[in-house]
Amino acid sequence: MTQKQTSAQFSQRRPKGKFAMLVAYSFTGASILASIIFSLLLFLSLDDNLDMKLLFGSLAVIFELGKFFAWYEFGERRAHGNYSGAFVAVTFYAVLAVISIGGSIGGINSATNTITQQAHLAASQTNNYDIQIAALQEQVMLNNQAAQRYIELDRLATGLTRIQSENQAIQEQILALGIKRDSLPVNRQGSVLGLIEGLAHSINTDINTAKLALVIFLSVLLDLFAAFFVGLLGEEARFRDSYLRQQANSEIHTQSSISHGTIANTPELKDEPTQPHQFEDKIVRDAVALLADGEVPCQKKALAKSLTLNQEQVDHLFTQLMDAGWVTQKPNHHYKWVGSEISAF
Repeated sequence: MTQKQTSAQFSQRRPKGKFAMLVAYSFTGASILASIIFSLLLFLSLDDNLDMKLLFGSLAVIFELGKFFAWYEFGERRAHGNYSGAFVAVTFYAVLAVISIGGSIGGINSATNTITQQAHLAASQTNNYDIQIAALQEQVMLNNQAAQRYIELDRLATGLTRIQSENQAIQEQILALGIKRDSLPVNRQGSVLGLIEGLAHSINTDINTAKLALVIFLSVLLDLFAAFFVGLLGEEARFRDSYLRQQANSEIHTQSSISHGTIANTPELKDEPTQPHQFEDKIVRDAVALLADGEVPCQKKALAKSLTLNQEQVDHLFTQLMDAGWVTQKPNHHYKWVGSEISAF
């Protein structure tokens, strides 16, 4: 990429503003925190011992943070052209992602099971009251039949009074049970249970299978969401560094051009020595010739050896080549010869 092409790229894109970065950091932190919490729900349920809970909880946090750092490192190594290192990083991420997704599945499944158990418990309490009330009402019906029999036998004084007293006591019990049943919290169907039941009906399967499918989908989606924002932050950090470095190089190039223009417009004094400038121009011409022919790689050490330069001279040479646009510096601080591209352009 030539210097003009690089400048065109930076003119089309700018680093994200503070608000955009705040949103990106917020989403990243929230997704990572949610992934850690769901993993903790599973790992903490593996053992009731406090020491083991601390151990498994620490493992869950380490796995989650290590997973997202491995994904960030994958982006860094790929951007620097280290593809073997990028493969190692993405393999490490895949292993941790499998563990993390399994933990998230267990955690989300545990949370949905708790909601389901609470709903079943509330329904069971209401059902128990209904059964007791139905039994008492049946007892009242039997007593009424017995009372009718006493009336038919004209034995009102013998058992009718006792039956009426029993029915009155049973009616009081029915009323008390009804009040207790109605005082229970209303068993409203939660949105999660409603979603699971709707999913089960739509795919024509049972609720447990639908719940498992939903849990797996949410776990994978949560990991992909967090990985996307971690990669976004890494790419933005790399672009911001390159942008600031390009801006600094552009300012140096502009100042150098102004300085050269001022010197060119200044009347040359006859008694001023010109040997050092001529020497520097010759070094630059020789370096450009060597790099253009491909006789030496674009490296300070190679040019210093070919032109017999010391460290200070070769540093100054590369500064001149970069100011002139013949050489660019990569993100990994290596140099690249682009003189042939500039000539072609």
